[in-house]
Amino acid sequence: MDDEVLAVIERLTAAAAEHDAGQADRLDRWRVLEPDAGRFLWFLTQSVGARSIVEIGTSRGVSTLWLADAARATGGTVTTYDTDPAAQDAARATTSEAGLADLVDFRLADGGAALSTLADASVDLLFLDAERTEYPSWWPHPLRVLRPGGVLVADNALSHPDEIAPVEALLRADPALTVTTIAVGKGELVALKV
Repeated sequence: MDDEVLAVIERLTAAAAEHDAGQADRLDRWRVLEPDAGRFLWFLTQSVGARSIVEIGTSRGVSTLWLADAARATGGTVTTYDTDPAAQDAARATTSEAGLADLVDFRLADGGAALSTLADASVDLLFLDAERTEYPSWWPHPLRVLRPGGVLVADNALSHPDEIAPVEALLRADPALTVTTIAVGKGELVALKV
């Protein structure tokens, strides 16, 4: 992990904690990825040699920074989708500050609609960190776009198990997937497409 990128992540994570503490409504919070979950994504991205990385749910860009730093090592790029223009603008600024702007394509779009436009087997790593209850309505696109050997990761598997349960059931029902939950951050549901 690049020290400059890590410093930006640490500053942004601290700012998010301060901001979120004063927000009663969950939708007003920045909801950034926890450092241990970020390290896991960073490691996983490099482990599978991910070059085509798609993130659904940019928020303030902490996960984008972890993914982009790993993409620099794999020769890849990150395409990140969100419906909040202000959050994407903030993420774009921090990505630039971290020296990773050339590795990230920011797109203002709904995650499900975006996935429906991607080619079959075109994604190496798909990170879902948006409105969890919408994931099942995106089917079959999250799996269709993954290449063999590709990985899908859904955040909040342990913090919001009831909201993740429908997508977990879809993943576990597919014999072409190996599925597990990793206890980092708020829990990462991970599916490997064989």
